[in-house]
Amino acid sequence: MFLMIDSPIMRTATVADLRNNFATISAWIENGESVEIRKRGRVFAELNPPKPKKPFNGKEYWKNRMEVLNKIWGDRVFSSKEFEEIRDYNDRSKTLFS
Repeated sequence: MFLMIDSPIMRTATVADLRNNFATISAWIENGESVEIRKRGRVFAELNPPKPKKPFNGKEYWKNRMEVLNKIWGDRVFSSKEFEEIRDYNDRSKTLFS
């Protein structure tokens, strides 16, 4: 039985179709279409193309990071001793939970 349904909303295929016609179904996915997989007439899974990865933006990362730190600490300036204590605490935490 070859049930592959071509609907404007989402393509549908059975588990058997997936096994026997993988090249066709994978081509649909590669072309950006979602495919609903049915097993015994019920939806078993949905295969979707991967979402495009957003490129890493270092400036945006550090801007957001600084906003979070400013919310936590405000304009506080740490002494070198306080900074060393925080760094040592973080180093100990990493070794305890690794």
